Amino acid sequence: MTKPTEIVTEPSERYLNRELSWLKFNERVLEEAQNVAHPLLERLRFLSISASNLDEFFMVRYAGLREQERAGIQKRSLEGRTPAQQVVEIEREVTDLMTEQQECWKSLRTEMAGESIEILNIPDLKKADAAWLKAHFDSHIFPILTPQAVDPAHPFPFIPNLGFAVAFQLDPNKGAGEQMVGLVPMPAFSKRFIRLPDRKSGLLRFVRLESVITEFQQMLFPGFKATGHCVFRIVRDSDIEIEEESEDLIAEFEILLKQRRRGRIVRIHIDEDAPAGLREFIVREMGAEPRDVMKLEGLLGMKDLSGLIASDRPNLLFKPFEARFPERIREMGGDCFEAIRAKDILVHHPYESFDVVVQFIRQAAQDPDVIAIKQTLYRTTLNSPIVSALVEAAEEGKNVTALVEIKARFDEETNLRLARDLERAGVQVVYGFTDYKTHAKVSLVVRREQDGLRTYTHFGTGNYHPVTAKIYTDLALFTADPAMGRDAGRLFNYITAYKEPPEDGPELEKIIMSPFAMEPFLIERIHREADAARDGRPSGIWAKMNSLVDKDVIDALYEASQVGVPIRLIIRGICCLRPGVPGLSDTIQVKSLVGRFLEHSRIVCFANGEALPSAKAKVYMSSADWMDRNLKRRVEALVPIEVPTVHRQVLNQIMVANLNDDVQSWDMSKEGEYHRIASYRAGEGFSAHTYFMDNPSLSGRGSALVVSEPPKLAPRKRERKLK
Repeated sequence: MTKPTEIVTEPSERYLNRELSWLKFNERVLEEAQNVAHPLLERLRFLSISASNLDEFFMVRYAGLREQERAGIQKRSLEGRTPAQQVVEIEREVTDLMTEQQECWKSLRTEMAGESIEILNIPDLKKADAAWLKAHFDSHIFPILTPQAVDPAHPFPFIPNLGFAVAFQLDPNKGAGEQMVGLVPMPAFSKRFIRLPDRKSGLLRFVRLESVITEFQQMLFPGFKATGHCVFRIVRDSDIEIEEESEDLIAEFEILLKQRRRGRIVRIHIDEDAPAGLREFIVREMGAEPRDVMKLEGLLGMKDLSGLIASDRPNLLFKPFEARFPERIREMGGDCFEAIRAKDILVHHPYESFDVVVQFIRQAAQDPDVIAIKQTLYRTTLNSPIVSALVEAAEEGKNVTALVEIKARFDEETNLRLARDLERAGVQVVYGFTDYKTHAKVSLVVRREQDGLRTYTHFGTGNYHPVTAKIYTDLALFTADPAMGRDAGRLFNYITAYKEPPEDGPELEKIIMSPFAMEPFLIERIHREADAARDGRPSGIWAKMNSLVDKDVIDALYEASQVGVPIRLIIRGICCLRPGVPGLSDTIQVKSLVGRFLEHSRIVCFANGEALPSAKAKVYMSSADWMDRNLKRRVEALVPIEVPTVHRQVLNQIMVANLNDDVQSWDMSKEGEYHRIASYRAGEGFSAHTYFMDNPSLSGRGSALVVSEPPKLAPRKRERKLK
C-alpha cells in the first residue's frame, strides 16, 4: 500500500483551515435566511443566528489569534498558516460575509413590509405615533438612560462586551461655549425594537431604540445641538483562562467573569456615515487599533433581529409539531424504570420529547427505593426541571451528586448559580478537573430492588437543557445494562476522586472514554476497516458529528480511503479533511445538513465485515466531536449501541435518513467549498427533518429507508475556494 505521505505531503494540500471552515458553516446558516422554502420570520431567525455565531467567533477564536499575533507566535495551524496569516484571511472572509448579511437584511425587510411588518424611520411617523413615542420615551426609556459628556472632567465611559452606544458631536445652541462629544450607552436589557401601537389589525410596526435616542437628543443634552452622530457596537475578547494551580476554582471564575466584560476590544462596528472626526475620537478613546474598526452601511448588531419574530404571526413561522413521548413508557403507566428494565430505550430529540428525561429524574427523586442519583450538568437553564428534581431528591434524603462543569463557555455564570442552589439543598456538587472539561452527558440512578441494587443509566449526545432539546437533534439512551451502569459509576468516581487526572483512565467494560481511550479506539476501528478492504472483505465507515479537526483521526481516514474503504461523513460545521482528493481521499464523501433543527447528535458506524447498513455493524453514539479538545482535553463518553432494535433505529433509520437528505444538505468539495444538492432547486427531494417529524415513533422497527447514492449538486451563488 502507498503511504499517504508519499501521495500528498504538503499540509496545505492535506488539510483545510479550521477557522475558515467555520466561516463557511456560518455562510450556510446565512444562506438559510435566503432560502425561500422557509417561512419569512424563520429566515429572519437564521439571519439573527448567523450574526450571533459571528459575535462568538470574534469573542473567542479571532480574539485568540490576535493575541498570538501580538505576541509574535509563529506556530502554524494544521494546514500551515501562522496566526497573522489566519487573521488576514479571516478579516477578508468576514468583510464579505457581513456585507451579505446586510444585503440579506435589506431583502428580508422589504418582504416583511409586504407582510405588514414594518421597521419605520422616525421622520416618517404620523403625528399620533410621534406623540405616543414621545410619551413612551419619557416614561420608559429616558429614566434608564445615562447621557455622558466626554471631556477632561468626564472620561470616556466603559462600554461592555456587545454593548451599543450613540455618540454625538455637540455644539452649544447659542454658539457660546465649547463643542463636546456626548455619549449615550444603550441599556443592556431594553428592547432594541420598540413596537408602536397597532393602528390596523395585522399591522406590526417598530422603531429602533438608537433612532429614538437620536430623535430626543436635546432632552439628553439640553442646550446643545447635534451636528453629527453615529451608533457603534463593541465586541471584546471573552475567552476565559484559569490558573492551573488555582486554589479556589469558584472564586477564580467569579473574578474572571467580571473581567470578561472588560476584555480587550477585538472589533468596533460603526455606522458607515459616521463623521470621520467622531469615529477617530471613539477609536482613540477606547484604545482600539484602526484595524479593529469595521464600518457598516445598514443595521448593527443583527443578533437582535430575533426580537422582531412575532408569535402572533404563526403563518410566517414553521408549522408547530408535537414531540412524541416514548410509547413503551406510556404503556407502562409512565413507569420509566419498568420500561427501561424491559429493554433499552432510545429517544430521538427533538422529535421525541425531552420530558422523558425529566420524568426519569423526577421519578428517581420521588421513588423511595432509589438511594442515589449522579448527574453531569454541562449546559442547562436557571429554572431547569432537572435541577429542581435533583434538589427534591436531596431534600428527600437521597445521596445526590451533581458534576457541574463551570468551564462551559458562556454558561459559567449560570452554572455557578446552579451549583450554589444545589449545594444549599444538600446536593454534593463537584466541579471536575481544572484542565479538563467534563463534556460527557450521563445520569445514573441506583435503585434497591428485590434481587439487589440495580442501576439505570441515561447517556446523551446533547445537554440537559429543556430549551435546546426542542431545536437540537440529539440521541438519549436509557439502559439498565449492569456493565453500562458500572461504567457510568466508574466515570463519576474517576472525576470525583482525583484532583488531577491519573495517567490512565478507569478500566471500563463497554464505554470508551476520552481523554485517554477514545482517539486510539477510533483510529484502531478505522484501521480494522482498512484491513478488511485490503483482504477483499466488505468495509465502510459512516459518521455524523459537528466538527472534524483531529489530525490523527483525519490521517487514519485518509489511509483507509487509499485502500478503498467507502467513507460517508455528515459534518455540520468545521471539517479540516479534504474529501475526494485523487490518491488521498477518493472514497470519502462529506456533506453538511443545515435546516430547521441544529444537527447535534454524534454517531459513528463501522461495517465490521458486512456492507453498511447491517446487523453486524458496530454502532456508537457519543458526546464528543472528532476534535483535539474533545479527544485529548475533555472527559467524553463513546457508548456502544447493542440492543438490536435500537441498533436498527440508529443505523438503518437515523443515519440512512441523514445520508439520504437532499433538501437541506450541502456537499463539500476538496477545495472546501459547499454546494447545495440539486433536488433543492427542483423543489423536490427527501428531508430528514420532515421525515422524522411526520413519522410515528420508529423505535423497534426494521429498516424504513434504503441508503441512496449521493445526489447531483447545484452550484452556489458565490464561490470562493477555502484553502
